[in-house]
Amino acid sequence: MATIEHKIVPHLWFDTEARQAAEFYTTVFDNSRIISTAMLEGTPSGTVEVVTFELSGQEFQAISAGPFCRFNESISFIVKCDTQDEIDYYWEKLTAAGGQEVECGWLKDKFGLSWQIVPAIMDTIMQSKDPHALSRVTQAFLKMKKFDIAALQMAFEGTQDHSDRH
Repeated sequence: MATIEHKIVPHLWFDTEARQAAEFYTTVFDNSRIISTAMLEGTPSGTVEVVTFELSGQEFQAISAGPFCRFNESISFIVKCDTQDEIDYYWEKLTAAGGQEVECGWLKDKFGLSWQIVPAIMDTIMQSKDPHALSRVTQAFLKMKKFDIAALQMAFEGTQDHSDRH
């Protein structure tokens, strides 16, 4: 079996905003940069702009090629956060200027791209063999838009939280 010699690079189709989106995303995530831009002429979409960029070291490519493809929730990017401050930061940045909160840690940014801003501890929680703990966590996060790490941890442990943090 052949091995992949190159990384898998997500490709994002925008109407006209590829460069604007890349510039925005590189301000939100550390270790990010625009690598290159190119104008391609004579494509079925006419002249298109291709932008290659990195977010947290992961390469992406974006294209401004017209209104033929739209983002939907079937593809989203997960941002795993170690602290509530990180969740709050990404939530605020990605919902700014026309983004929207959805539910269960999901949001759409101002370009319509879906993101999941989740606590890194969810990986451990979701591997639990305790069905009661998983049920409590599920019931807790179904009531949330932005995830609250402390409330999820308390639900997992079966302790009460009388505050309303969602």
